[in-house]
Amino acid sequence: MHRPTMLHIAKRKRKESLFPQVFLNAVAELADLAFVENGDELDNAELTRLIRGADILLLAHHHVRVPDEVADNPGRLKYFCGLTGSMRAFVGERHVRSGIPLTNWSVPTPEAGMSVAEGALALLLAMLHDIHARVQHVRRGGGKLDPAGYGGRLFRLDVGVYGCGLIGRRFIDLIRPFGPTLLVYDPFVRNLPEGCLRADSLETLFRRSKAVVIHAGLTDATRGSVTRDLLAMLPDHAVIVNTARGGIIDQDALFDELRSGRLRAGLDVLEPDNLPEGHEARQWENLVWTAHNVSGAPWPTGGAEPAELNNFQQICVDNLRRFVSGEPLQGTMNVERFRLST
Repeated sequence: MHRPTMLHIAKRKRKESLFPQVFLNAVAELADLAFVENGDELDNAELTRLIRGADILLLAHHHVRVPDEVADNPGRLKYFCGLTGSMRAFVGERHVRSGIPLTNWSVPTPEAGMSVAEGALALLLAMLHDIHARVQHVRRGGGKLDPAGYGGRLFRLDVGVYGCGLIGRRFIDLIRPFGPTLLVYDPFVRNLPEGCLRADSLETLFRRSKAVVIHAGLTDATRGSVTRDLLAMLPDHAVIVNTARGGIIDQDALFDELRSGRLRAGLDVLEPDNLPEGHEARQWENLVWTAHNVSGAPWPTGGAEPAELNNFQQICVDNLRRFVSGEPLQGTMNVERFRLST
């Protein structure tokens, strides 16, 4: 096989943090990578021409959407290589059905999904222990909080898990040592992790849980599925954690519950995924909002370039190596998996 060409077309400027030099060096050993910026300014014909002229399209945050025409006539294109998680913004079912393989970071390596699962656990513990409220109280000069309205422990807690894909299973593994009762709702998963109980509906999940942690993908079926009625089934002081997608929850209903002080929430995502400056929710003691950053980052480098590939980059490079050498790709998406992915 000739040395493949690889292309990334950013809507505007490429997101530099996604492409550190250590990643670019690893890719350069396998393919010739080119970047095109301001892709939003290209007309459909030019965009299609560029994509058809490459062997591999490198998909990551802020990439342009691939024209449908590419699915029908891909030209030289042989592989959609996803560097990040969500692919829906870049390709559709038509591209997946075309036979051009599509991969992302969702490969069952020991590290895959762990950063988001760890973030979900951090939010759950923070809300159960009212860390945000306690910090604010101390900063105002206070001491202990009134135990009548605060408190909770993960030990033997009734925890509902909505969505049991890769990240949901990682989360379950992390909280097992606390001995919670684990109730899981995911109609698409046949076999639940050991020790988990299956909820036959979201109503059952919310009625029997003191904390609900959301790991479902955002689809037509899940959008707005956490309704006002479901939230009302939770007991007073219950906790909602969402590190998946904000659109899964009726946000107005949740904010009404938080405003009243009845529930607590650790949210990494919102719908839309932002809070305006000065929004009242920024001051609520019973809400921790992490602005889509809960998965964290590698150990601080003091501004220096990373010296090692992160997990996402390693999976991408490994699949690129497999593609070049003719080996089977890992984590190739089919239509069913694509539909269930966020």
